[in-house]
Parts: sequence; C-alpha cells; structure tokens
Amino acid sequence: MSKSEFSREIDIRQVEGKAVHVEANEAERAALAKRFSLVRISKLEADLELHRSGERDAEARGTLKASFVQSCAVSAEDIPVEVKEPLFFRFVPQATDYNPDEEIELDADDCDEIEYSGTHIDLGEAVAQSLALAIDPFLTGPEAEAARKAAGIGSPEDQGPFAALKGLNVKN
Repeated sequence: MSKSEFSREIDIRQVEGKAVHVEANEAERAALAKRFSLVRISKLEADLELHRSGERDAEARGTLKASFVQSCAVSAEDIPVEVKEPLFFRFVPQATDYNPDEEIELDADDCDEIEYSGTHIDLGEAVAQSLALAIDPFLTGPEAEAARKAAGIGSPEDQGPFAALKGLNVKN
C-alpha cells in the first residue's frame, strides 16, 4: 500500500479510552486536494474517541469537519463546501486466509471495517477516505444552468424519459 498523504498512525494497543484530534497541515491538504480533484482544502480535521472492541479490534467514533473548494460539474466555477459528518470506523486485523476466488457475503456491520496489519492503525487515512465519500461528484453551482444553455444542453428535467411527453397535447 502506498503511503497516505495524511497519515496519523496510532498503536492499536494504546487506544482504549483515548480522545484524538487529527488535523491536516497545509502540505497534506494540498496533496489530498490533488488526490480528490478539489480546487483546495482549507480545513480538514476530526475529533475521535477510540475504544477497544476485541483483543486486536478497535473502534473510533467522532466528527469530521472540512472546508474545501470544488469545481462545478457543469460550469467549472469554484464552489465553497462545508462538511460536518459523523464518523465511525472499526479497525480489524488483516485477514490471512484470503482467497481471491472465494465469494463472500458482507452484512451491514462489515462495511465499516478497515483492515490493518502490524500494530498500528492509520486514523488520518480513515478520515481522508471519509472526506472522499462526503464529496458530491456531481455538484452544480448557480451558473450551471446558464452553462448548459450556452452549450445547447437542456436541464436534466428536460432530458429525462418523460420530457417528450410534456409536449403532447392530451385531452380527455
């Protein structure tokens, strides 16, 4: 695995009852902005409470706070975005009996698991991945409609499956 742009490793053996504040510095924010195709990230931080949930498992709960500028998906204008999201992570040891051809079923609890190897978990990368999930990939700004019209593209409502039916003059 490549090194994370925002790494905050902590020893899994020292997590019980620990409160941790992680905050990205300017260089880390710039690298993450490039990774996530954002114009810039002004703030990225999280406050987490860590607890053991088994001999080698740990859980982290807290809040992600971020401020960034994202380009509009239509007009490319800069749009400031504020994010405040609840976080929950479960860190589990990396499986050693993995068979790539084996079909597995995941329940809802398994979807929040982050595997780690060795004795350290990376809270920074977990926070960075949560930020990635909070980014709207199709964000549109106030100039989006004008940009669509200038390009000869109608609004999404005008392009839908029922758009052709609007023009029909149906009388009962």
